[in-house]
Amino acid sequence: MQRTKAPFRADEVGSLLRPAKIKEARAKLEKGEISADDLRKIEDMEIEKVVHKQASVGLKLATDGEFRRSWWHFDFLAKLTGCELFHPDTGIQFTGVQTRHDAVRVIDKLDFPDDHPMLDHFRFLKKVADQAHVTAKMTIPSPAVLHFRGGRKSISKDVYPDLDAFYEDLGKTYRKAVKAFYDAGCRYLQFDDTVWAYLCSPDELQKARERGDNPDGLQQIYARIINYALAEKPADMVVTTHVCRGNFRSTWISSGGYEPVAETMLAGTNYDGYFLEYDSDRAGGFEPLRFLPKGNKVVVVGVITSKFGELEKKDDIKRRLEEASKFAPLEQLALSPQCGFASTEEGNILSEEEQWAKLSLAVEIAKEVWGN
Repeated sequence: MQRTKAPFRADEVGSLLRPAKIKEARAKLEKGEISADDLRKIEDMEIEKVVHKQASVGLKLATDGEFRRSWWHFDFLAKLTGCELFHPDTGIQFTGVQTRHDAVRVIDKLDFPDDHPMLDHFRFLKKVADQAHVTAKMTIPSPAVLHFRGGRKSISKDVYPDLDAFYEDLGKTYRKAVKAFYDAGCRYLQFDDTVWAYLCSPDELQKARERGDNPDGLQQIYARIINYALAEKPADMVVTTHVCRGNFRSTWISSGGYEPVAETMLAGTNYDGYFLEYDSDRAGGFEPLRFLPKGNKVVVVGVITSKFGELEKKDDIKRRLEEASKFAPLEQLALSPQCGFASTEEGNILSEEEQWAKLSLAVEIAKEVWGN
């Protein structure tokens, strides 16, 4: 049967391809041809359109497409008290391509500010989503993301000589963020997380060691931080996570199945749902789903790729859902694209028409598999 609460049988991760009008406006702002307020008005109009478009394809939720962001994570993290955006010598290395040279570091005590700009971003999204009769979904990076990518070198030793104090403040910061979004009206929040996938990748673990960090034991540390952040979550708020192996211009970073982290992640974190990528062999098999506790938790199976435009065949998707149901009950499964369509403003290599076809396909299959 269909679900009346998030995550829904047909769902989506978060980001959508940026419309041409937003890209043009951003370029004009860079040149000083328009003001930041002019850009905001254009973003408002495009977000209104995209929310109603999501409703029109049959989704029961809508995001703002992350249209106001340049990055899926840095825009949020850089606005936390104690963090700053900076420009290192290199960008993030994906397969065959490198990103812009942006990163975030911790320079003071962490906190979640009452005026974090994404609270207003959510309030606008909710207003439009209510008009479209869909649930407003907000996406923010997981707390683990602030630690793993930069590691010890990106956290001030003057402010945090002891990482235990950093982890404690990180949990408190995110607990405050969860409450702030709830108070703003958010009932569907998602922590986007590349780190669980990195912990499954021998290459990424080796890179962590080479930069002087010890990844042993991080699973348990991150689970503890996440659970602390969610400990006071009200019962009518759903918080999910999305596990990503990298998504920039249709490329990727990490490979490796979920087996090394599955028990900690699925049974040891208090999320309501897990968006797991399963669109390529790099994700391994469905066997790790056996760790999903029986009950109310849901795994949203990402077997529709967001990286390329070719549309999957319905029978192939249904077959993969059937395979997944051998390890977790079908009633605890749902369907979505494997990732967002534009984790950065550059976007993946497919058209908007192909993007909407993917989301429509998820809705159609969900109706056929779980009923109306």
